[in-house]
Amino acid sequence: MTEATSDILIIGAGHNGLACAYYLAAAGMKVTMLERRSVVGGAAVTEEFVPGFRNSTASYTVSLLNPKIIDDMGLYRHGLRVVLRKIDNFLPTLGSDHLLSGRNGLTRAEIARHSPADAEGYDAYVAALDSVVALLRAWLLRAPPNAGGGLADILSLLKLGNGVRHMDLEGQRVLLDFFTKSAAEILERYFRTDIVKALFGFDAVVGNYASPHAPGSAYVLLHHLFGEAAGVAGAWGHAIGGMGAITQAMAKACREKGVEILLDTPVEEIIVERGRATGVVAGGKAFRARAVAANVNPKFLFGSLLPDGAVAPEISRRMAGWGAESATFRMNVALSELPRFTSRPKPGDHLTAGIIIAPSLGYMDRAYTSARSEGWAREPIVEMLIPSTLDDSLAPPGGHVASLFCQHFPYNVEGGWPARVDEAADHIIDHVDAYAPGFKASVIGRLALSPWHLEQRFNLVGGDIFHGKMGLDQLFSARPMLGHADYRMPLAGLYLCGAGAHPGGGVTGAPGHNAAHAILADRRKLKRVA
Repeated sequence: MTEATSDILIIGAGHNGLACAYYLAAAGMKVTMLERRSVVGGAAVTEEFVPGFRNSTASYTVSLLNPKIIDDMGLYRHGLRVVLRKIDNFLPTLGSDHLLSGRNGLTRAEIARHSPADAEGYDAYVAALDSVVALLRAWLLRAPPNAGGGLADILSLLKLGNGVRHMDLEGQRVLLDFFTKSAAEILERYFRTDIVKALFGFDAVVGNYASPHAPGSAYVLLHHLFGEAAGVAGAWGHAIGGMGAITQAMAKACREKGVEILLDTPVEEIIVERGRATGVVAGGKAFRARAVAANVNPKFLFGSLLPDGAVAPEISRRMAGWGAESATFRMNVALSELPRFTSRPKPGDHLTAGIIIAPSLGYMDRAYTSARSEGWAREPIVEMLIPSTLDDSLAPPGGHVASLFCQHFPYNVEGGWPARVDEAADHIIDHVDAYAPGFKASVIGRLALSPWHLEQRFNLVGGDIFHGKMGLDQLFSARPMLGHADYRMPLAGLYLCGAGAHPGGGVTGAPGHNAAHAILADRRKLKRVA
């Protein structure tokens, strides 16, 4: 085998891998990225799915991408442009009722239209969240305290403790609630109206195969509140050109720093010599490096890429049990016209919103229980975005594209997903048509991706969009396992830079940023020793 040598190899050119590569190259390291697909971006890509119609294939909206990473990488200079939704969310119903949310007091006014008492509850809810979100946002770009670690981890724990101590007692209670309780328990303290609770409860089931009544679902809700778009905290936006515009800008930033990105180069195995990761084998070729960073699901890393015996048996057993299933069905549709919802039939800014078909927590709970008993949700939870209302580059004149992000569709389905993907897609389209009559007739073409298809296309194990469930047992210092939450894996020279590390899923760039800083810290230690 011929060999190529770098300071570091990064497996996977998704957005976290690109962020990691940028920081390492900016610090003077020679970085080579190996990507199995013919395009950078991982699940954050824009592709044509029907002739003339393009859309974000998997990830589909902007908010969690960290502003520091945007600034550091100069993504706007490299062509990224983000526009805000004119309205953040629109919740239709089968009748005439609906709920909108957005900036400049719209959310509160809409809640007050349904219930003055719930508007007061909203004020209390926002106040309760402020200190908690501020604390957790401060930890997005830091490694969590490492169980069993040394002095640095003790100092990290003290910093976290100081942050908590600076909160008042009620703030500490709210923090504990969000880490232990269900979303439903918390929301029912503040709100009485079903559709109002649904507005906030939706974030608890995004990519989370669970009921909003499940303990721990409150944290998943919290995880979706950290972001901002176009400099507006908590806002949701659209990248002009789709999510691929983000990763294309990242790739430009990386190449500007000298990063080598090799496409169509799937990694087959990590090379381990004398108890250390020293490279990878890809396409029959050995690539050597001082260290390897993996932007892949931890279950895939430990179960498929590491040779037998590379880590202790208890580590292998633990990671074989890594929970990875988000029960997500992702579909893009090409439309001949915009949908007209029964509850708001005229065209308007609500069609730029995240359109959430899930009008109550009870509806969300039934979606989960029916998926468990009937194979998939009888009435699925659907978030639909129509990015062509903000970006006319995605569809031909008069046409539109819509993203449908659907819960709950488990990875294992009777008969298998290759045989049943169209059945599920028809089911989803029929369901949307009930809320927007005529939607089905407007569909020109579609790309339907079941959890199995997401796994095949993007190497998302179990179809999990977060690289692992965001449950209490797989968060913070336990992500991906206690003792190795600092991006350093239990094999010298091996790092985890993907969403299977803290702080988890979403297009944040934070795991890549944090892993790069761990790698650079280790490099400085080695230089001091030398």
